[in-house]
Amino acid sequence: MARRQWVVSGKVQGVGFRWHVREAARRLSLAGWVQNRSDGSVEIAVEGDEPSLDALQRAVEIGPRGARVDAIRRTVESGEPLKAPFSVRR
Repeated sequence: MARRQWVVSGKVQGVGFRWHVREAARRLSLAGWVQNRSDGSVEIAVEGDEPSLDALQRAVEIGPRGARVDAIRRTVESGEPLKAPFSVRR
């Protein structure tokens, strides 16, 4: 089980981005969460097998219609094990 944590910047709030990530992560049977940050970016913490994590990263890079992903910054992966199903934090 691998873990990744990303901060995604661009036009990623108010365009269905968190829902897009949640649905992709659930289709891939991944655990974790996605949440908006106060600076306009979106944070994602996710656990699963490497091929599924790579597939989620591709879905994040594309984003939903109306979104624009400028950068995905990988951050320190730490903390307690993540829970399934993948969820949207508010």
